[in-house]
Amino acid sequence: MDDNRQGPEDPGRGLRALVYGDVDMNIMDGSAVWAQSMVQALAAAGCAPTLLLKAEVSTDRLTAPLERDPAVALRRPYEERLLDGLGPRGLTPEQAVELMERLDARERFDLVVVRGRRLAVLAAQSERLSGRLWTYLTDVPQSVPELTAGAVSELTDIAVASRFLLCQTEELRGFLEGAVPAACGKSVLFPPVVVLEQDAPRARPAAALDGPLRLVYTGKFAPRWNTLEMAGLPAALAERGVPAELHMVGDKVHRDSPEWARRMSKALEGTEGLVAHGGVPRAEALRLAADCHVGLSWRDEEMDASLELSTKVLEMGALGLPVVLNRTPMHEALLGEDYPLFAEPGADAEEVADALALAADPALRAEAAERCRAAAARFTLERAAERLGSLLEAACPGGPEGTDPRRPLKVVIAGHDLKFFTRLAEHLTSLPGLDVRLDEWESLRAHDQYRSRELASWADVVICEWCGPNALFYAEHKRPGQRLLVRLHRFELYAEWPRKLDIEKVDAVICVSPYYARLTRELAGWPADKVVVLPNWVDTEQLDRPKLPGAEYTLGMIGIAPSRKRIDRGLEVLRELRRRDRRFTLAVKSKQPWDYWWIWNRPEEREYYERAYRELRRDPLLAEGVVFDPFGPDVAAWLRRIGFTLSTSDDESFHLAPAECAASGGVPAVLTWPGADTIYSRRWLHEDPAAMAEAIHATVAEGRFDAARRAARAEIRENYALDKVCRMWTGLIVKGAVPEPVVLDRPVPA
Repeated sequence: MDDNRQGPEDPGRGLRALVYGDVDMNIMDGSAVWAQSMVQALAAAGCAPTLLLKAEVSTDRLTAPLERDPAVALRRPYEERLLDGLGPRGLTPEQAVELMERLDARERFDLVVVRGRRLAVLAAQSERLSGRLWTYLTDVPQSVPELTAGAVSELTDIAVASRFLLCQTEELRGFLEGAVPAACGKSVLFPPVVVLEQDAPRARPAAALDGPLRLVYTGKFAPRWNTLEMAGLPAALAERGVPAELHMVGDKVHRDSPEWARRMSKALEGTEGLVAHGGVPRAEALRLAADCHVGLSWRDEEMDASLELSTKVLEMGALGLPVVLNRTPMHEALLGEDYPLFAEPGADAEEVADALALAADPALRAEAAERCRAAAARFTLERAAERLGSLLEAACPGGPEGTDPRRPLKVVIAGHDLKFFTRLAEHLTSLPGLDVRLDEWESLRAHDQYRSRELASWADVVICEWCGPNALFYAEHKRPGQRLLVRLHRFELYAEWPRKLDIEKVDAVICVSPYYARLTRELAGWPADKVVVLPNWVDTEQLDRPKLPGAEYTLGMIGIAPSRKRIDRGLEVLRELRRRDRRFTLAVKSKQPWDYWWIWNRPEEREYYERAYRELRRDPLLAEGVVFDPFGPDVAAWLRRIGFTLSTSDDESFHLAPAECAASGGVPAVLTWPGADTIYSRRWLHEDPAAMAEAIHATVAEGRFDAARRAARAEIRENYALDKVCRMWTGLIVKGAVPEPVVLDRPVPA
């Protein structure tokens, strides 16, 4: 390998990305265009991308624009002779991973973007690349029957090794999270990118036809893409009195079926009314498409369940060209249910010809073109760069003020259960200037004492998650000049450990709400200045997803055990609502009480749930209005169908569920348990189930749901967003800065 090659000058903060897709850049198709647009979007986001090519370049149709960008570097394995034994069909996935590891050993990339399932599986096994992978998922199972145990295992390995999983559509993200728990919290939306040069052609405004109706298809020729059926459209339109031409651009004919490939090639060569342009530079393909009247993206009905969005549809829309495409829920969301050029499910060539005959009307074409143009405007390079910029900031944040990466602050995080601290630990670990190590205890009391002693001697700052035996240990072994932070939860407050803790050894006890901070001071007798409030975090970016139709009629409860969560009150709210409107339902996402041995072994707990569930079965208002969903981390996808999340508990230390609902675009509904008014604004609080039901019904019936959910989302973003809470923790760890208190019931911009 040529180790003297210099990469491009780093833009922005000097972040560097390695990009490799298992795609041939010589072939003009959606996957190759993805590689080009991903590199361009990374460069636009202020990152220096290096694109590793799969095959020897025989045409620079897609690589030439990248060569002209000084921020981009291209690595050509064949031309540069980077590896021995290269075959005629381009790099194998094994060779690609080997080359990525070699390149990374020399340049140390901040992120590695990969596309291709087999490639991603191998990259996930690389100790060198694991943790920095940004995996773009397309060729993955998209239906339950395809989700074999082997497929789930592969996807789990990919998810664990990836920093982000880039999903084309919300549908794909939700499906993936439901099937692969490890994908939750890592799956991010990254739709196709439409990149058009400023001087790219635009379709002419729709007008009366001055010749044949010109149809255009660009891309690969394959059975499920209906390209052979498209060849018959000019003849079918002629039978309807509409002269037509079909322009087909591309040179990749799928040959899985030799007979089909022969027929397709023959159709391209000798069909009347069909003009085959072959493979042409992208600029020429755009010019040809812009000179036509209607684009074609009509596919076999088998593809209606696809969770991917065609880049070609968006590209044609950006040109101002109306497109014929299958009617699917995804396409209806994109273009509207009344889009005039949908091919109905299962439509054959004759039915598509009927729809195309309508396109001879300039008014209809103009309406369809505007729908496609408006849809494509949401997928521009600028939008993609904004998305990537946010992801880059989350994955590769700058070092906090007051730290030096050459002499990092040494931080230990110790505890028996770190699930509530995971995202904070990930953030702290990603910060230049901090060296973070974990001391994970086997249980509340069991741990590797030698390792804990070693870490106690090493650390500048120790964070004890839970005020338990871990806090007692690190207080006992605290060194002069070392700082000790202890986060106390509701669980420990009434236990023995706070009374045994030498508070003089502790620099700060962290509580998640003002109410519990006050209670902690009273019960423990600790000095007021030792107890600080640092709220729980809400991943507002992950939760911010479009609501499904009818969400305003669905109530949600997350976690109903133990009995102090009071599902009986939630059922009371639902009963009151269904007396007025049977459209209201309740979705419960939770383990069942019998799944917890320590709950089900208590007679009073068992009696409570038996009574509540008996009432649920017998009351006709409730029996058909409650759905129980499995417990799992796919909360963000589940919340898409939830309009209101109920908090009906006897008491809570914080209760994240209503905040997560608000961040998802729903409305929190909270009973006034002790301290609720220190976490949520009064407008979301209710004195009893009847008042809660009345408020929910009025919000929906009076058309105030959208305004309420905008206000709720703004409040949670302002006070509890993950990035804000991370900054609070960083300030406390690095500088000892006490966070400013949350101020509720103040106007927050919606």
